[in-house]
Amino acid sequence: MAKASKAALARTLNIARSTLYYISIKDQKDWILKTRIEALLREHPDYGSRGVRDHLKMNRKKIQRVMRKYGLKPHRRGRKKKWRKKKAIPVFYANLLLTITPLYRGHIWAADFTEVWYKGRWVYIATVIDLYTREIVGIDVSLRKGAPLTIKALCNALMHHPKPEIFHSDNGKEYEAKSFIAILNELGIAISRSHPGCPWENGYQESYYGKFKIQLGDPNRFRTYGMLVAEIYRVVWVYNTTRVHSAHGMSPRAFVQTLQKAAYAA
Repeated sequence: MAKASKAALARTLNIARSTLYYISIKDQKDWILKTRIEALLREHPDYGSRGVRDHLKMNRKKIQRVMRKYGLKPHRRGRKKKWRKKKAIPVFYANLLLTITPLYRGHIWAADFTEVWYKGRWVYIATVIDLYTREIVGIDVSLRKGAPLTIKALCNALMHHPKPEIFHSDNGKEYEAKSFIAILNELGIAISRSHPGCPWENGYQESYYGKFKIQLGDPNRFRTYGMLVAEIYRVVWVYNTTRVHSAHGMSPRAFVQTLQKAAYAA
């Protein structure tokens, strides 16, 4: 399929061609500021927008906008969490997102998992997001965490989408597993990882899960585990198909359809 030209995309969106260049330049500047904020948070993880503003001597509203856009938040240790000795990372992978911007659909995927408390036990949800379209392309739900959970989410994404060039995650054991890495290596997918102790470097997923849990509501209102799982998939479907994403001014699936129309028109 031919790559859509700026002119074709502008015709599809019914906007001036110059607007596309303006958005591209703005996104590029936002990405540069994002990398500066990430570097600063590695040194001062407790900084909020005020701390970042004072350190970088920039407009706070701009900093707040970029931090919201990329899900960058200060790291605050929970009071109830016990201190644990950090496990040595067997293989260190650089964070490629510090220098590479998602340029097209399928360029970069990011993954993470979260949990919800249901009737006395944890239910784990793993997702894979396309960083260009912001679409959730893969998901799995399980009563156990571990490599099988994240592998199933990855396979779910690969079942319906071409493989990405880059796969980004944190350094959790679920992504460090030899079986998980073997799949990425076999497919020739470059591995990118957040720096240890820097959850904001996977801010896309962090931001998504914050909204996801609000939309899901109280899990214990569901009578059975199956009903909860069905609702989890429904919430993901709503996010993909009907919820307007601030990055594109439309839902992720609508944005994908716009890209496809422009590609066919080219």
